Parts: sequence; structure tokens; C-alpha cells
Amino acid sequence: MDYLLNNSSADSAEATKFVKIRLDKEWYGIPIAIVENIVRMQRITRVPGSDFWIKGVINLRGKVVPVYSLRLKMGMEEGEELRSTRIIILRVDGDDVGMIVDEVREVVNVRNEDIEKMYYDSTNPYASYLYGVGKMGDDLITLLDMFEVLGVKVQMN
Repeated sequence: MDYLLNNSSADSAEATKFVKIRLDKEWYGIPIAIVENIVRMQRITRVPGSDFWIKGVINLRGKVVPVYSLRLKMGMEEGEELRSTRIIILRVDGDDVGMIVDEVREVVNVRNEDIEKMYYDSTNPYASYLYGVGKMGDDLITLLDMFEVLGVKVQMN
């Protein structure tokens, strides 16, 4: 995920913007650089034979977009759909994909120097999904590596 951070040796106060989302009772950050849109829940058409965390597809302005449950993908129990439930549309590797989240709160700036990288716990199958923890004053936000979550291999130039 280093390729998503603003890297500037001239200014140590560089910050990266994240969309702050809630899953269950925890707050997470998704890099805004890959967020295309945020939409309210809508009718999702199931796709037979798909993985349990793939909820189906939606028609978004004439385009068919797959929709995943981020809760299920991260090994959490499925939550009930609330008024705050949203689908975040991500642009990953040239394609759009939707992620169901419990709530979208705001866009936050996290200074790059305030991001503590996570180290993998080989016993936790979801550890690679976590990029690090961002410190914002007294608040902490767990930063997600959506490329790992989606299993996308990123080509670095």
C-alpha cells in the first residue's frame, strides 16, 4: 500500500486521505484514492455458486458491479442491514467492485508519520488485510489494504 501514500521527503507532514468506515464496533480506513463512489444499499442480485462473501451484483448506472460483504471477507459475522449501511464502490485494477460496510463516517487525513505498519501474524488468515494503524490525536483507525482484501496483485513501476 506504500504506492497509495503521499511520499514526499521534503515535507514530513504529508498526509493520506482515508474514508472512515465502521464494521461492527470498529473503525477502519480505506484509501480514498481507490474510492469511486458511496451508494445506499440497493437490491443485490445473487450469483449462484459464488463465494459466501460475494453478495451478488448491482446495476450501477448501467454497469454491472460485483458486491462483497467486507464483514464476511474479514471473517466477521454478517450484520443486519441498517439505515447507515452503504456500498463503497472501489476502482481496483481498472474494474469497479462494491463493498458493503456498516457505516461511512467521513474522510480523514492521517499524516504518513502517524501510520504504524502492521506485521503479519501467520496464525491469523486476515492479518494481511491490515496495512497499519493510523493515529489521529487520541483516536486510532485500522487501515485496510484493499488490494490484499480483494486478492489483487499490484504491479509496481
